[in-house]
Amino acid sequence: MSIAENIEPLNTQDILQVNNIEVIYNHVILVLKGVSLTVPKGGIVAILGANGAGKTTTLRAISNLLHGERGAVTKGNILLDGQEIHNLTPNELVRRGCIQVMEGRHVFEHLSVEENLLTGAFTRKEGNAAIKRDLEMVYDYFPRLRERRRSLAGYTSGGEQQMCAVGRALMSRPKMILLDEPSMGLAPQLVDEIFEIVHALNQKEDVTFLLAEQNTNVALRYATYGYILESGRVVMDGEAKELRENEDVKEFYLGVGGEGRRSFRDVKHYKRRKRWLA
Repeated sequence: MSIAENIEPLNTQDILQVNNIEVIYNHVILVLKGVSLTVPKGGIVAILGANGAGKTTTLRAISNLLHGERGAVTKGNILLDGQEIHNLTPNELVRRGCIQVMEGRHVFEHLSVEENLLTGAFTRKEGNAAIKRDLEMVYDYFPRLRERRRSLAGYTSGGEQQMCAVGRALMSRPKMILLDEPSMGLAPQLVDEIFEIVHALNQKEDVTFLLAEQNTNVALRYATYGYILESGRVVMDGEAKELRENEDVKEFYLGVGGEGRRSFRDVKHYKRRKRWLA
């Protein structure tokens, strides 16, 4: 069954367009329910929300990593540079310039840091000189990896492993990186360091980022645009600055005000109903 339904014209400034997708696991569990989003070329876009909101599933739907978990996109379509990518393998998608950095800092523990980085270039056709130049570029952005280049990746710190995972993705020369929970398990200082590097890569190397993040506060400091997910649906989206200043976002996602965590969707519905009754 084709999922190319209701295709909307792609803005030429958008590198990615996700149109009204639904994702089902094990043929019965509906996880995403009509999610739509766009990512402009050269932007940093954040998918925000609590654990279980559907952030990781959204990224895996884009990178075509759902099949390993018995998941599938059953409605809607996903376009990269105007071309539908639903039937591409993850390997083919990397060749098209889109790569995902998985949640949990997945590295090849038995390989050195440098060997991990070099695995990121396996899809490239250039010679060794170009790959060596990019390896030096990665070391320039992540000086700590240069220091640990001969160390086994499994014996490095959590922050170093996250740097290694991002650096390995860079070695594929991507147009866009899908970054899943980069702050998970890291100290605040390391989180800021990782996001500063993401910002630098975006500005200096023209890499587009779509990141899924529970840490709404830090994500909205670096992102240009954000989408808030709850229970597999987009409940709000907007410019990062607008979201930071939104009272409901402050209460439910930035920890400012309120009396405990409730459902953002329920409160928005309640407020709309209250205004209507008035």
